[in-house]
Amino acid sequence: MQGETPEKEIFDLEQTLNLFRSLCTTIELPKLIQSILYTSMAQMRVTGAGLFSIGTLESGCFRLGVNVVNLEQDPAVKYMIPMKSPLVSTLAQTAHPVTPAELRSKITVCKDMDTIESLAPTLIIPLIFRRRVNGILLLGERIESGEGDPAYTDYEKKQIATLASLGSIAINNASLVEISSTDMMTHLKYKYYFYNILSDRMEASLNSNGILSVIMFDIDFFKKVNDSYGHNCGDYILATVASIIKKSIRGKDLAARYGGEEFTLLLSGENGKNACKVAERIRKTVEAYAFDYQGQKISITISGGVAEFSQEINSMLSPEELVDVADKALYISKNKGRNRITFAYPVVQATMTASESEQAAESN
Repeated sequence: MQGETPEKEIFDLEQTLNLFRSLCTTIELPKLIQSILYTSMAQMRVTGAGLFSIGTLESGCFRLGVNVVNLEQDPAVKYMIPMKSPLVSTLAQTAHPVTPAELRSKITVCKDMDTIESLAPTLIIPLIFRRRVNGILLLGERIESGEGDPAYTDYEKKQIATLASLGSIAINNASLVEISSTDMMTHLKYKYYFYNILSDRMEASLNSNGILSVIMFDIDFFKKVNDSYGHNCGDYILATVASIIKKSIRGKDLAARYGGEEFTLLLSGENGKNACKVAERIRKTVEAYAFDYQGQKISITISGGVAEFSQEINSMLSPEELVDVADKALYISKNKGRNRITFAYPVVQATMTASESEQAAESN
């Protein structure tokens, strides 16, 4: 088989280095996985790709979920593979790309192999980190190159193995960030993680002339809940409100516990009007929810503030200043009686003084 030219090898090496820089600077796991999928498709000239990744360590499974591009899924199949599956241990021992036929020859009877084959991959690549599989990459149908043989060359397998190795390291690092940046009680992100992502999204928004919105929520009279029912009840309220918030947003959005009983939301690609609709829907859901702590019925409401960011409106704001705008709108909601949403129009920002914010905070 004829080898690759030195020029192509140098070009591929440069591409690999660029990819490594990109992967190592991405801390959002969904965004990282999408980058791996599209890069794999481009380098290997395939029409689709998918990645079985570890959802949570507690789940004990690799899941396909939304980590798929142009692979036809069977609605009757649950795309989950247990970590203790013979398929996973075989991939760990093999530790290099294999065709479905090659993998099937090693494990003749395995329902997880049936799951893999239902996606009709042309190549299966284990993502190995410290001799442990932390992902399974599948490549779809190859695009005809006009060179005759659609099979993968040894050089191509080496290239995709390198990409998988880099991806595995990046996924491991992103997973560590995911764990360390998540509040264990509410399962939402911490404030510092929220600011990192907000900063990235604001920069991307400016570069693409896009738009985003930030929502601040605060649980009304939360101190009274703690004083009346105890801190365990307060924890239950926090976790339940956080769950309602998380279920009310899309996968590309981000919710965080800002501190105490405050929550922040980042809605990508949404203007203030749409963000207010989301905030209002969440407010109504919390208001109608039947909070029940040890047989005691508790009524809970939340107040919210919304700020919009775009190149036309407030392109000079920092992430901290944008959140502060939403925070000021939140405290207008507090001052006006709570259990409501306020949008921070420019005139609102100008009239909301620091003393008013302090007064609202003290009355919480």
